[in-house]
Amino acid sequence: MRILSLQPSVSILLHHLGRLDTLVACTRYCLDAVPELRERHLAGKLAIVQDSWSITPDELLPVAADLIVASIPYRMESLAAILRAGRPVLALAPHTLEDIYQEIRLLAGVVGETAKGEALVTAMDTTIAGMRARTRDFQRPRVYCEEWGKPMIHSQIWVKELVEAAGGSFLGEPGTHTQAEDIAKADPDVIVMAWCGAGNRVPLERVVEQRAWEELRAVREGRVYCIADEMLNTPAPTLAAGLAALAQCLHPDVFGTLAPPSGRPLSQFPPHCV
Repeated sequence: MRILSLQPSVSILLHHLGRLDTLVACTRYCLDAVPELRERHLAGKLAIVQDSWSITPDELLPVAADLIVASIPYRMESLAAILRAGRPVLALAPHTLEDIYQEIRLLAGVVGETAKGEALVTAMDTTIAGMRARTRDFQRPRVYCEEWGKPMIHSQIWVKELVEAAGGSFLGEPGTHTQAEDIAKADPDVIVMAWCGAGNRVPLERVVEQRAWEELRAVREGRVYCIADEMLNTPAPTLAAGLAALAQCLHPDVFGTLAPPSGRPLSQFPPHCV
């Protein structure tokens, strides 16, 4: 089985399944999410292509892959390019945590690791259920989670589920566009930004200034955070680390002593900058 991965979530999942050996091509974002792939790329054993949003047939055709695995986000033109490549395609499009579990099982079956896939699902579900039970009686801060900044887009449904498990109340409609003025009117208690493709490099201070958010409660109290992209936007086992990061943001008095998830510290807009 030779797999071409068009999103980091696919490569991350193959890593957790112990089947990185199936990869013959992936995106440059996959190298950031799974550093183990860099050595294979430098050795000439792993081609680099664009992702599900930007791929063209010219990039796909030279790669000798038995299966193309794509995942959200898609663009209509790139999805058409994937289908025109004339290769078997597994196109993933999860919305909820349950969708993610089913897709983990699906890909695990494709690479012959059904038992490992089920173990991953069980571990994720147990972690999330444990956090949900721990925060059941907590006061719930209102949380604005942002997946993209221009235009402003609320995070996906599975992030809403994670926010609720971490003891928060998700502000707005998942996956929809919003405006800076609308968020200012809502005046959230906590702001979390996880921009697709930005890692943990969202420029929080600049964003707050450009949107005239200086007087928002979250800004005044220093509760504006950036969580690394792969920990919230990537439908893969890394969401367990995203849940831990959310718990730190929402209830630092309880979870502030946790080690930074995956060794990646939270970026934070400090209150003394206001």
